[in-house]
Amino acid sequence: MAKIKGAGNVPNRPIYARMSFLYQAAAYLSNHAGPQSTADSSPRGNTADNGEDSPGRVSDLAIRDALSRRYMTDMRSTSKKAQISMSPALKHTICKYCDTLLVEGQNSTAAIENLSRGGRKPWADMLVVTCHTCGGFKRFPVHVTRQKGRPSRAVVSADNSEPPTGDAAVDEQNLSSAMSTGLDST
Repeated sequence: MAKIKGAGNVPNRPIYARMSFLYQAAAYLSNHAGPQSTADSSPRGNTADNGEDSPGRVSDLAIRDALSRRYMTDMRSTSKKAQISMSPALKHTICKYCDTLLVEGQNSTAAIENLSRGGRKPWADMLVVTCHTCGGFKRFPVHVTRQKGRPSRAVVSADNSEPPTGDAAVDEQNLSSAMSTGLDST
């Protein structure tokens, strides 16, 4: 007897769990308002003794950002190795050049730009997200319906092979009658 599959059976569940953990850890580390030492818990003394601003030491913030980028790199390499595609919404939050988690206001800025002639085409609006870590940018179309895939377009174009209506039908009839009279006269 065969085993009946459950409704919630997801293939590669451990890989999805690992990718989710890496994303959550990177998001936690990139959040600069994470747990930091308070004034009561830190030892008294000048900042040179604490090692916060002394030369030759890397700040805690830089270490967190580097670790966050490392987790994002690991998540991307895990998805590539397991041949699991990440969702587009997830890809929008990651810089494709330096693997930084893009948080607007902290390490990225977003702006709408329209590079058409004088911004006359409203369908040419693009959301441009700029990464402050590497200077790279990502461009996403705004308010544009995506073009259907090629097989879907072929079906739609075959369905639209109806005879033309309205002014186009009259013009087509006039053209065909003019062509037939021109051919008959020769």
